[in-house]
Amino acid sequence: MLRPLDGRLQGDYRTVFRGAGIDMADIREYLPGDDTRHIDWNVTARMGEPYVRRYTEDREVTAWLLLDRTASMGFGPTDRMKALVLAEIAGTLAQILARGGNRIGAVLFDHNQVQRVVPAGAGRVQVLRIVHELLPRPAEPERPRKRRLGRRRISETPATGTDLAVLLAAATGIARRRSTVVVVSDFISRPGWERPLALLAQRHDVVAIRVTDPREYELPAVGGLYVEDAETGEQIFVDTADPVFRRRLAEAAEQRDAELAATVRRAGTELFDVSTDEDLVPALARISELRKARAGRNAVPAGRTS
Repeated sequence: MLRPLDGRLQGDYRTVFRGAGIDMADIREYLPGDDTRHIDWNVTARMGEPYVRRYTEDREVTAWLLLDRTASMGFGPTDRMKALVLAEIAGTLAQILARGGNRIGAVLFDHNQVQRVVPAGAGRVQVLRIVHELLPRPAEPERPRKRRLGRRRISETPATGTDLAVLLAAATGIARRRSTVVVVSDFISRPGWERPLALLAQRHDVVAIRVTDPREYELPAVGGLYVEDAETGEQIFVDTADPVFRRRLAEAAEQRDAELAATVRRAGTELFDVSTDEDLVPALARISELRKARAGRNAVPAGRTS
């Protein structure tokens, strides 16, 4: 997998997942698409037009992978669930970042708490350490079990759903220096995570990667069946062959996508999708091209100074 990506993500420090830099190199006029966080308000006030600061590129990056391993990540085909795609993304990004001598750390989130923190480190051993932490462990605590009493379904612990705000808030204390932060999740969560994401993006270069599955948008038309919410355990009966139900499911998914994209954009970062039925190489290459296009808009044209 890494060999094709090496050809697509050329250069040790020009990958999509590099830092934004901390040393100011220049100031130029604002262009549509520029990061508004880089506006120099003093120069803008003097010139009467918006100007942005341009920073030198960091030669060494500290990257943190925030990995959502909650119940909804167990959705998808048995041989390629969202949790497996998350592990592939994490392992691949760690290896790419380690090539340039960068430091990588990981935060594993499940059961609405930070389960493990892999301190930032460099080298091949660090990559293997992160991958090892993502492997299933027999000793890991099992998810709350549910038992049936007659027709009643009772959970031993109340199911409240994922709260990504816990992960994002914890990351602000873990990643103390300016870093590249990659959030890998399906973003199925209770409301309230938007502000912690915005606070994280104010200090760090944040990239949000959402793992999806086609069946979240369109179920196979197999007739009536029971479906269960992996987060809360709630079960409902649906007729997958009903055109009205299928249309409503698609419309709800489209609305959810639009709201999520708008929320992430307001937080000052970007959202990229990777599907369980998608080859990871072109998916990461696509993300790279989109990130490079944004970085190109922030570059100063040759021969031009402000």
